[in-house]
Amino acid sequence: MEAPDSKFILKLKDRKQECGIELDSALGHMQALSVVTEDIIGHCEDSDCFLHADFEPIPSVESVIRIINLLKQIIFPGYFSSGKLNPVNLKYIMGESISVLYELLSEQISSSIRHDCIRYDQPCQECAEKGQRSALDLLRTIPAIRRQLSKDVRATFDGDPAARSYDEIIFSYPGIQAITIYRIAHRLFELGIPILPRTMSEYAHSTTGIDIHPGAEIGERFVIDHGTGIVIGETTVIGNNVRIYQGVTLGAYSLTADAGSRLKGVKRHPTIEDDVIIYAGATILGGKTTIGERSVIGGNVWLTDSIPPDTRVVMKTPELIYQ
Repeated sequence: MEAPDSKFILKLKDRKQECGIELDSALGHMQALSVVTEDIIGHCEDSDCFLHADFEPIPSVESVIRIINLLKQIIFPGYFSSGKLNPVNLKYIMGESISVLYELLSEQISSSIRHDCIRYDQPCQECAEKGQRSALDLLRTIPAIRRQLSKDVRATFDGDPAARSYDEIIFSYPGIQAITIYRIAHRLFELGIPILPRTMSEYAHSTTGIDIHPGAEIGERFVIDHGTGIVIGETTVIGNNVRIYQGVTLGAYSLTADAGSRLKGVKRHPTIEDDVIIYAGATILGGKTTIGERSVIGGNVWLTDSIPPDTRVVMKTPELIYQ
């Protein structure tokens, strides 16, 4: 065997020396990291750090998503199931799903109530008992929610020439996905459950681009066409047979810094009566603003005043410049 080349030996020595320098540098960074870690942990004791360290579990976003998926499977049987659903196994599979859903709902509702009790020093509300009772209350309303959503799906199909079938709408339309989650979250909101309804609606917002506060009141045959960028505020009231398009805002005026406590529960968002159509990009603001039934609000309209029934509000045709 030939002796190692002298250049190779020198290169190896240089490399070992470089590795030693890199090791020293890494040790220095680790020591700096230790100081940074202590500073981050120490800052948790400051008033401007929102810390949630408790012996009771906080509601789980992952569990909320699982609850939503189970509810979709139960409300629309066979559409969102992972396995095959047929007349023979229907009762078994749905029974199992409802049982799992009940346990998850009870746990997450209880965690939400217990969180507020302990966090804000509220009187005991018998969290576990209320969680089980509220879970049953929601499950009892599923047939009613299903009937509402059936009307929403049919209204969407009736007004959309591009829709090929009810199945296509249920499977793929973001408007129906957002309305489904809204109708579930709204029922929990009515039951006075904290945290959970808003977590559901924000999950829908993140997946569809449609932001519907669970406190909004929305009637039958509600249609969201396309949907991206829609905002519907907490105290909005929407009647029956209303259709809105992408980019619509049903919102409140810009609020003062203390509005979070001063205006809590006060109507801040508009009322939309039956059979109204609101086109893309329209903004309607204010708790005293009412859009009368059968009215049409054109695209990009900015509206802060009430209008009577059978009114058409449109922007003037802009002057276009061709160069």
